[in-house]
Amino acid sequence: MNQRSQGKEGLIAAIPIVVGYFPVAMAFGMLAKTVDLSLWDSCWFSLMVFAGASQFMALDLMKAGISFWDIILATFLLNLRHLMMSASLAVRLKELKRTWIPFIAFGITDESFAVASLKRGTLTVPYLLTLQTTAYLAWAGGTLAGYWIGAALPAAVQSSLGIGLYAMFTAILVPEIKKSAHVLCLSLLAGLIYIALTYLALFAAGWNLIATIILSSLAGLVIFNDNKLEVTQ
Repeated sequence: MNQRSQGKEGLIAAIPIVVGYFPVAMAFGMLAKTVDLSLWDSCWFSLMVFAGASQFMALDLMKAGISFWDIILATFLLNLRHLMMSASLAVRLKELKRTWIPFIAFGITDESFAVASLKRGTLTVPYLLTLQTTAYLAWAGGTLAGYWIGAALPAAVQSSLGIGLYAMFTAILVPEIKKSAHVLCLSLLAGLIYIALTYLALFAAGWNLIATIILSSLAGLVIFNDNKLEVTQ
């Protein structure tokens, strides 16, 4: 299969991602306006970060007055899973030139990884870059459209868009809870840890979230290791 055919295959595979990304990115653009980000900053945010969950979380932290460095650290911890995704895709990419590594690494998201990992056979650079670039443009375009549409909405409607953040995380979490009781237990545990840290006031508000991510991740490691041990026995 030549490079043009591989690129076309990547474009077709990206269509479901575009359908999902554009409206969610619109929600991000509208929410960005509610925390007083400019049109340029909102678009630059999506162009440079390109990580939906992290961007929504960052908006929530900015609204709460969390410091710049705390937001960066929280985003870093949230996106650590991309290291495993990158490693998984790397072993299926043949004859990969170092020139393309930064672009492919930047374009990895939960959705593009899911589509690429389901593709049979060897992954190619034209396929992966076309898949990721199409998703990237949909996300950036959705952010721009959302900000413009948000400017035309009444102030009361704009302020109510904050519910979109919780709806997005719920949409991510619920399907995983249905697959595994461990995920449900871990989610509840993370909530309890955050409540306890907030009540005890041991850290600043931003560090409560970071400490919760670390502690719940360690708990998840123990839980899933126990599960593997049970299966092998």
